[in-house]
Amino acid sequence: MTPPAESPPDSNAVRTFLLSLQDHLCGALEKEDDGTRFREDLWTRPEGGGGRTRTFSGGAVFEKAGVVFSDVTGKALPPSATSGRDALAGRSFRAMGVSAVIHPLNPHVPTAHLNVRFLSVDSALADGRPAWWFGGGFDLTPYYGHESDAIDWHRAAQRACAPSGPDLYPRFKRWCDDYFYLKHRREARGVGGIFFDDFNELGFAESFALTRRVGESFGPAYLAVVGRRKSTPFGERERSFQLRRRGRYVEFNLVYDRGTLFGLQSGGRTESILMSLPPMVAWEYDWKPEPGSPEAHLTEVMLPPRDWAALEAPNRS
Repeated sequence: MTPPAESPPDSNAVRTFLLSLQDHLCGALEKEDDGTRFREDLWTRPEGGGGRTRTFSGGAVFEKAGVVFSDVTGKALPPSATSGRDALAGRSFRAMGVSAVIHPLNPHVPTAHLNVRFLSVDSALADGRPAWWFGGGFDLTPYYGHESDAIDWHRAAQRACAPSGPDLYPRFKRWCDDYFYLKHRREARGVGGIFFDDFNELGFAESFALTRRVGESFGPAYLAVVGRRKSTPFGERERSFQLRRRGRYVEFNLVYDRGTLFGLQSGGRTESILMSLPPMVAWEYDWKPEPGSPEAHLTEVMLPPRDWAALEAPNRS
């Protein structure tokens, strides 16, 4: 769909929002983890731009959390960004975004991921309009799945999309299910959420408004789940399963994730790009959960795509 005609995109407004989003997320996570403070690392990129990476580890609730803001420029888009758009190959670009990845200590609390981003290119599209796109979304990766958490999560995603049109949530939900899928495992990474990329069809103002709502919905939706699960008792069995499942997370990020590939191919800052990886992880050859176990419930019931937002919420226990 061709975006409506309007004035050029306001990159400075996007930057201001992204910086504010990073601040709000970090503040909310610090409060949830009883005041654990993020370490801030300001960095610059030789080719242009830079960012601020905020991380902490060893918290009482979150074993590792990272919230990264970046605003970088480059002389040529990397292959991950020009696939299917040959006319943009070799064009200079500006890319900015916020990424957050949160790995909890308690296996009953899911891992969560957010990304919102904006990409602009120095050339116009075939019809003469500026070349720019928004992208992002959020997804949830439980270890011990609870249907009520998945329902609430997807309803939050649905509410974030709704003001921009009723078709966007089901479309972005399917996109998320397709994107966060480990083809070599024939398995979803988690219970999904929403994902969109190369998005400009609503024009700058409304596309930006949608992206803001997605970013602002993430923290409250995730912390509601954290609050319900963080005090659930766990032992070595649950911890071992969590580490095995984290292996799937690593596999996806290093093999398929477009953001990781974009960062590495564009000469980005490796430490910030790979901050999404969990602090501890395990692989065990051909491990399978015991039939009928809580671990089997994850892969058999929770991970296959479902219309979560349409389900009746069970007891939130």
